[in-house]
Amino acid sequence: MKTLGNILWVLFGGWWSALSWLCLALLLAVTVVGLPFARQCLKLARFTLWPFGRVAVPDPSATKLGAIGAVVWFIPGVLLAIGYVVSGALLCLTIIGIPFGMQGFKFAGLSLAPFGKKIVSSRDVSRSVAAGR
Repeated sequence: MKTLGNILWVLFGGWWSALSWLCLALLLAVTVVGLPFARQCLKLARFTLWPFGRVAVPDPSATKLGAIGAVVWFIPGVLLAIGYVVSGALLCLTIIGIPFGMQGFKFAGLSLAPFGKKIVSSRDVSRSVAAGR
């Protein structure tokens, strides 16, 4: 089911989202200061291209510089989050669009604070919760 959801996501607009993150990464990579932001954008481009079955979780190995990045990222993050919330709300107007709208809401939260997160499989999260970690 995840594969079908991902294929439909890519066909009906997920590639636009991934392409926009990729373009933003290329724009940010022009300067040395923008390289950490470009890295996060590339991570989100991969995530938005194939989102079903994967989640963003806090990364215990993340540095404390993520807090500085979050402050600098706030304005572009808010603009991206507004776009994801609007598209998520529009997708949730139909029964078929609800899973896709939920992905939009997931990306809205992630676009506000992309630093200090890593993308993992939903199965890995389920296994670690079951193991008590």
